[in-house]
Amino acid sequence: MMLYVGLDVSQKETEICIVDAEGRRTWRGKCPSRPDAIAEVLGQRAPGAIKVGMESGPLAIWLWHGLKALGVPIECLHARHVAAALSLQVNKTDTNDAHGIAQVVRSGWYRPVAVKSMQSCRVRAILAARRQLVEVRTGLYNQIRGLLKTFGVVLGAGTGGTFERAVDAECPDDPMVRDAIGALVCAWKAAGEQKVALERQLVRIARDQDVCRRLATVPGVGAITSLTFVTALDDPTRFRRSCDVGAYLGLTPKRYQSGEVDLAGRISKAGDRTARSLLFEAANALMTRVRKDCALRSWGLSLAKRIGSRKAKVAVARKLATILHRIWLDGTEFEAVPAH
Repeated sequence: MMLYVGLDVSQKETEICIVDAEGRRTWRGKCPSRPDAIAEVLGQRAPGAIKVGMESGPLAIWLWHGLKALGVPIECLHARHVAAALSLQVNKTDTNDAHGIAQVVRSGWYRPVAVKSMQSCRVRAILAARRQLVEVRTGLYNQIRGLLKTFGVVLGAGTGGTFERAVDAECPDDPMVRDAIGALVCAWKAAGEQKVALERQLVRIARDQDVCRRLATVPGVGAITSLTFVTALDDPTRFRRSCDVGAYLGLTPKRYQSGEVDLAGRISKAGDRTARSLLFEAANALMTRVRKDCALRSWGLSLAKRIGSRKAKVAVARKLATILHRIWLDGTEFEAVPAH
């Protein structure tokens, strides 16, 4: 019997629904949200299942790899696509959701989500921790400056040691204020030290990977940007064309077309936000800080004169995504071609 399985995963338990080739439910039940527990139930209730589907979520990567290792034909469905398919249900319950996922898997009207490798997830954990520390440090920096303004102290521009010395020199003598500002400064320094430690680890990881070393030959692209790009794509061969990477990372304009209406909007901002942000920063560095003659830089500067600096940097970021993907696939390095 051809069987299809839908999994509605929650943190503690997973609702399981099994349907046959005609869409008739043959079994439903629950089990703990662990790969071994799910595989055991499927081995008993749906041996030789054709496909097993679950939607993307916090536990999806761990469950997907665990179930794959146990021989389960698991596929991950995009949560937004599943929500659209199940939107016509009158009652939203875990049981109904599992049944709906099973029907979607049986029909084949879906595109599986590419699940990242565990190695990429390990590196992305460090990248995510670094990003969070940057945000914490920026928030503390702004908080310190804002609190000092309450007491008439307006600090000049400066970061790092310059900022710390300025705070120490300008902070009011009031003990309560000094204690409050001092606590924030200590937290700011600690976040900075941890950020630097993680960045050193990321640089070591990038130096050990041939692809990251080659990507870093592109002007404006460093170790962190190359690592973020590699872990965001994970597998370059899943993109048929290098120009598709820009759309995957949300660097292409959205479009709305209906009848005589045809509107091009802002970029979609889909996909990996960190990779998109770092590519924009790389484009900014290429256009404003790199002085070496380069056709890509000249193209970006000429574009900026016609459409504005910000839009030109987005276009250069999109071009960088294409170039990085092609370098990754071809095993080459970037060669700066002088502008004619």
